[in-house]
Amino acid sequence: MIESNKKYWFADEFCSTLDRDTAKIVAFNIQKIAREEGRAVFAATTHTDLFQDLKPSIHIHKRFGREIEVHYYPNDINRECSLVKEMRITEGTKADYKKLAHFHYRDSRLFAAHKIFAMKRNDETVGAIVYGSPPITVTGRRKAIGKNLTIQEVNRDIIRISRVVIHPKYRTIGLGAKIVTETLPLAGKPYVETIAVMAKYNPFFEKAGMTKIAETIPNPHILKVVEKLRAFNFNPIFLTAERTNLNKLQQMTKKEVDRIKMVLKEVSGIYRKRITGARQPFLNKEEYEAIVEAADIIKLAKMLRILGFLTQTKVYLFWKK
Repeated sequence: MIESNKKYWFADEFCSTLDRDTAKIVAFNIQKIAREEGRAVFAATTHTDLFQDLKPSIHIHKRFGREIEVHYYPNDINRECSLVKEMRITEGTKADYKKLAHFHYRDSRLFAAHKIFAMKRNDETVGAIVYGSPPITVTGRRKAIGKNLTIQEVNRDIIRISRVVIHPKYRTIGLGAKIVTETLPLAGKPYVETIAVMAKYNPFFEKAGMTKIAETIPNPHILKVVEKLRAFNFNPIFLTAERTNLNKLQQMTKKEVDRIKMVLKEVSGIYRKRITGARQPFLNKEEYEAIVEAADIIKLAKMLRILGFLTQTKVYLFWKK
């Protein structure tokens, strides 16, 4: 209906079969899209709990026979879903994050966390944000601050948002921006930074008051390596899905798996350490190739996943207290 490019959208039994939380979220988003696109929505429903989120400009309440009430309201966009008012943000724990970790687009591992905040709706954990240690160097920091910092200054003045995760049921109503906005001043450092892939597609960090400083373009060498995997039916878009990689590898012959290893051996420089997860600061060619050669298909699936992450454009964002 939305994609039809029609001026009028008709919906009978609007959201009638949905649970009422999801119905409110759908109603909120439908009115927002329709008003932004200049469309008219005619929604008929027996439910009376969608008024606040749909925010109709004409509300017709029909009961029996001639019992009809008509009310007119300003045709303004509703900017806040009613469910947002029920959310509260508190100091959180690792347990709060772990409840939602599997919904994050990367992995669920939690590294050194300095601060965790949770978004709650009654007793339900709806969202979590994790603040952790910043990297020693990162593209965009010097541009944001205006000078290079020493390691001591980085550790003293900067904290990094390492994870933001919202339960899928409550996405699209601005909770990501809300949890960032309300916790930035509580992070305890004058500077907050984050590096995110999703920031390229969903600007919730910017809506929360952070400034987009730089984008890191994938290394052309890595892109060439990934492109060679197409010959083995690996779609670069899905390369970050470890289970998908493993399923493909399980269906391959030993000769085909060896050819995958040959492609991975072409990776050079600092990316060898990233892909293997090696602890030493640098891997030479021989050490790297030995690790790849010895890897079983489970390890290879993880390596391919990391390789997929290296092809993503990352955005550096910055906030100053």
